[in-house]
Amino acid sequence: MSDAGYVFLVLGIMFAAFASDRFRLDLVAGAALLALAVPGVLDPAQALAGFAEPITLMIAGLFVVGAGLFQTGVADRIGDLLGRAGTGPLRLTVVTMGVAALLSGFLSSTGTVAVLLPVVVGLARRAGMAPAKLLMPLAFGSLLGGMLTLIGTPPNLVVADVLRQEGREPFGFFAFTPVGLTMLAIGILYMTTIGRRLLPDRDASATGAAPTVRELARRYEVEDRLRRVRVGDRSPLRDRTVAENDLRRTTGVTVLAIESVTGSGRSVRRSEPSSLLRAGDVLHLIAEPEALDRIVREGLVEATDAPRTESLPEASMLIEVVVPPGSAYEGKPLREARMHDRTRATVLAIRRGERLVQGSELTDVTVQAGDLALLAGGPDAQRRVVRAPNDLIPVATPREWERFARDTSRAPHATLVLAGMLAAMTFGWLPNVVAVLAAAFAMVALGAVRPTEAYRTVHWETVVLIAAVLPMATALDVTGGLDLITSGLTGVLGDAGPVAVMAALFLLTSVLSQAISNTATTVLVAPLAAATAAGLNVAPEPLLMTVAVAASTAFATPVASPVNALVLGPGDYRFGDFVKVGLPVVAAMMVATLLVVPLLFPLAP
Repeated sequence: MSDAGYVFLVLGIMFAAFASDRFRLDLVAGAALLALAVPGVLDPAQALAGFAEPITLMIAGLFVVGAGLFQTGVADRIGDLLGRAGTGPLRLTVVTMGVAALLSGFLSSTGTVAVLLPVVVGLARRAGMAPAKLLMPLAFGSLLGGMLTLIGTPPNLVVADVLRQEGREPFGFFAFTPVGLTMLAIGILYMTTIGRRLLPDRDASATGAAPTVRELARRYEVEDRLRRVRVGDRSPLRDRTVAENDLRRTTGVTVLAIESVTGSGRSVRRSEPSSLLRAGDVLHLIAEPEALDRIVREGLVEATDAPRTESLPEASMLIEVVVPPGSAYEGKPLREARMHDRTRATVLAIRRGERLVQGSELTDVTVQAGDLALLAGGPDAQRRVVRAPNDLIPVATPREWERFARDTSRAPHATLVLAGMLAAMTFGWLPNVVAVLAAAFAMVALGAVRPTEAYRTVHWETVVLIAAVLPMATALDVTGGLDLITSGLTGVLGDAGPVAVMAALFLLTSVLSQAISNTATTVLVAPLAAATAAGLNVAPEPLLMTVAVAASTAFATPVASPVNALVLGPGDYRFGDFVKVGLPVVAAMMVATLLVVPLLFPLAP
């Protein structure tokens, strides 16, 4: 087998592994890189060059800058604009997509949806709408916003870097804005007309203002399973800890809070594994009637009256969350995820599409991105959940809970750093990579992000993925594989003209982006676009801009982008919903790209 054939084989296996969604993307890319480095297709310098590329460092730095804006509440303030949008469905759709696009033009699209998701759900319920009518527009708006600026999405940085490598002037900070605004206008027009009729109308019963505890309990079918029992003088549970009794595993009963008599009266504390149960303690728990009858019949506890959901103790209040992609809990069995230790909250139920997991089944369930979970815990639990949006995102908190705001004391510092970074990149005062790294350092130095959090906020899977995939283009180049592809593409479509080639590049990029990372797709397709432009003797800018736009059209499947997976559960969407609503958007974007891009970026070399 020739070296070029071997590279194609490695790339084919890598894409198949990406599309299977069974392996971490960074591990797949790293394995593919080693498969090229070990036999000597790439020398060590070529194989490791991606880790020193400016784009790799820029993306790592942007994660820190974005974290500073989220953690200081700057992003929340922009999200609050949605609350002033009124209650009209059309107006809410337009404002939701517009604000999401504005945020994701400067921040990560996943972070944007994480901030706006609970706001949009609340707005939908106050307007008497199903959240599904607004959450897909939210996701699409964030993806379209990535087209607005150089830093809006990694594919934009990739195509700009390819231009630099070709010896051309890279795309400027706002070079994407005219194209992005055009696509955003088309997206909003579509979602307020045709798309609005195609969106499902599920969860319409969950309307109204922020839910009460009773409404949350009913939604997860736990209201009738909330109970209070007493530990008797002869109970075998007394003088043992919650962990030692292990009621959840043995009986399916979950202890939420413990009410005890002390010298100063009665006190209620959260149930911890180390909490000691004493005779006379009243346990607030969740149990199936059969399980409750069993523990009463066996003398473990004495039955008392059932609690009213609206008067639950503070230690067992309810909160609904969604598990985002990349969460620390994703892919782990619940019993091993240590969610209770990290959040100080207890998982009562998990909703996955139409399936509701509760009781003893929770012990073995594996947490997945997009899962909705009902948690019970006190104010400390809510603070921990709110402060770790990379792991859990609050979807609904009951009216009875006080809303805990972020620490906004450093918000002016974060805003100043963002403004300085944007000015430096816009006016060319500093190289882009230097401007981003300086802004990331300033976020830490000024206290917007704690040093230990700065490392945790970087999505290392994305960074390693980019660094490992970048040398693939080098492998295609040195083995002659890139020449084979470009000559084949120009040979088949060259006579049809450069616009036909742009259409082919758009289709290739968009199709791949529906199944695998749009960043990985762009890293591989962008050099192909540049080489094809040289073969056709046209400017590379319009072809690379086409690739960048196509990479952001990840509308047609829920796995095409993390933001789609993020709204899947809260919107109660099905796979077919994204296909039905998303494919027409992709088609419209393709037509618009072929009409607009050549006007803004002439094909003449």
